[in-house]
Amino acid sequence: MIFWIASYPKSGNTWLRTLISSYYYSKDGIFNHDLIKNIGQFPEKDYFKDFPLDTKNVVGTTKYWIKAQEKINFDKKLRFFKTHNVYGKIDNKPFTNKENSLGCIYIIRDPRNVITSLSNHYELNYEDSLAWMTNHKKYIYDNRGDDDYGNFQFISSWSNHYKSWKIQKDIPIKIVRYEDLLLKTYEVTKEVIQFINLNSDQKNKIDIKKLKNSVNSTSFSKLKKNEKEKGFSEAIFSKKKKKMIPFFNLGPENDWRTILDKDFAEKLSEKFKDDLKEFGYFKK
Repeated sequence: MIFWIASYPKSGNTWLRTLISSYYYSKDGIFNHDLIKNIGQFPEKDYFKDFPLDTKNVVGTTKYWIKAQEKINFDKKLRFFKTHNVYGKIDNKPFTNKENSLGCIYIIRDPRNVITSLSNHYELNYEDSLAWMTNHKKYIYDNRGDDDYGNFQFISSWSNHYKSWKIQKDIPIKIVRYEDLLLKTYEVTKEVIQFINLNSDQKNKIDIKKLKNSVNSTSFSKLKKNEKEKGFSEAIFSKKKKKMIPFFNLGPENDWRTILDKDFAEKLSEKFKDDLKEFGYFKK
């Protein structure tokens, strides 16, 4: 059965997956580059290869979302999947349901830091990044040349995204602030493991030594060093600079207070005011 690791893009999903994959898919908790491959992405074209998928149709995958998950879940084993998709329906086709999902860890990040990370990753200016984050109809897909929408994910706006997962009542959800994971990595990761075990009927007690190894081996500095030496599968190629854009860029140093100019920072704070207050990001 599927356990979702959901987030809006550039919110810390990858880091959380390194922590979870090193704990659940290694003997000692020591992270290596191959472990994260145990946590796939959904929707992903490969999961629809047994269906008559029309990859030229933007929403072609949606009619097979549930069927693909049923196929994935055929053996009833616990599996983790990354997704940037909202929790909802397109053309009355649900993204997932309680029959196919055990629960969700949702990682949220201060949108003022999301925007700086988006700007770097997709090579957008801040105004275009803001337009991206406030577009209720926004979707992403992995275009490798042709108009192939086999990896289509509907992300909507930043605010709509987290609300879609937060308000659903089908599956258990634990919302994790990226900033809390950054400041209290061990404590928050332990809570995440406890939540997963509780909702996936895992009988084993938490292996403290393994958990510590997972935390220590997935620090931002180590992940950045590993990417520099071996590359990283989720990094993308810069059309402007003609080279790969580092996936692990600023990490803890990505602080909107020191990056954004005052006027734009105030504009963002006002735009996301209610959301920032809800998650303790905005204090008068």
